[in-house]
Amino acid sequence: MTSLAILLFILIVGMTVLIFRQLKKTIRPAGLGLMIAYVFSICAFCIGLMTHQADYFTAIDPVDGMCYIPFGKKHILSLAFYCFAFHDALILIWLKGTRLPPLATVLALSFIIAGIVINLLILMQISEHDTKSIDWYDRSDHILLFLFTPILGIVIAGLTVLHVLNMNAVAARERVYANAFLNRANLYLARKSNLPLWGLILLIPVLLVTTVLLLILGQDSDSMVKVFTDTTTWRFSRQMHPPVLDHKGHYLCTVAVSGSPKLVKPLRLGVRGGRTIVVNRQLLIANAFEEMIQDFSPRMHRIIRRNYDRYGYNLSKKINNEGLSNLTYMLMKPLEWIFLICLYLFTQKPEYRIRKQYLMQKDR
Repeated sequence: MTSLAILLFILIVGMTVLIFRQLKKTIRPAGLGLMIAYVFSICAFCIGLMTHQADYFTAIDPVDGMCYIPFGKKHILSLAFYCFAFHDALILIWLKGTRLPPLATVLALSFIIAGIVINLLILMQISEHDTKSIDWYDRSDHILLFLFTPILGIVIAGLTVLHVLNMNAVAARERVYANAFLNRANLYLARKSNLPLWGLILLIPVLLVTTVLLLILGQDSDSMVKVFTDTTTWRFSRQMHPPVLDHKGHYLCTVAVSGSPKLVKPLRLGVRGGRTIVVNRQLLIANAFEEMIQDFSPRMHRIIRRNYDRYGYNLSKKINNEGLSNLTYMLMKPLEWIFLICLYLFTQKPEYRIRKQYLMQKDR
């Protein structure tokens, strides 16, 4: 796995260097390093979206590692359009520089300014992810996957705007006219020239034209607002997701019950999540121990349960015959004894706690 990651890293770096060297022969090492970092941040952002792709109205099973997308899928075309326009404008100015016609430069700056605002909104959106309603997903490390793309996008856009100002100021100063009046006028305009301001002014008609175009493509007039608000669990979210799905499948102790009756010794029927299951003493003890942990420390219980769900469920899907179920039962035996000792050490009525697990309605 490590070798594959190193190979992938080298491949991404190599491809990025090759592409940017082909586009522009003279590129500074610092600029190339920034581009490589930005490409990696986009890759991380895409990985984050792979595990955060459910729309707000979809019921999810958090154990499967799925969570809610930070953008409204119905309106994501509008966001994608501005993102592509933002990157196209950056590449155009980077490649053409002062050779770009004035109106094209101002138009590109308009999309860059719009991109800076959108990146700020994305940064604010992903900076808060309230997963209290998704108990298993009670962590925030996944935000790191989304964090660097908008930050680096803002940095690159800011540097590009400064670069445009410097290029035009230098070009104007180097331009010399034979006529003294024209020369003085040129120097005056060079000092007063403010292309970003013109880009900001042109932004209004650009937004109007873009909105009309997106309306033709089926987007709403306020899609750039709804793309952030028609979400759930994020900062600007205004929607609520449905209850999470009851986790499918059996965990390790439950799978063990499918083993040989002589070995696993099924005791009775029980109910879990509204479904009838077969239970044995090992399963009852394990569940009683989990209940005890939850009573003592809910936080510790969440950590244990999260890891058990993550690894136990995937393993349980591979245990699909009597032989593997018997092996699982035997491997779980030492843990069963440890659980039982803990129950007798810290619980007043250990056998009562064990017996009440998974009771059917008629037996309560």
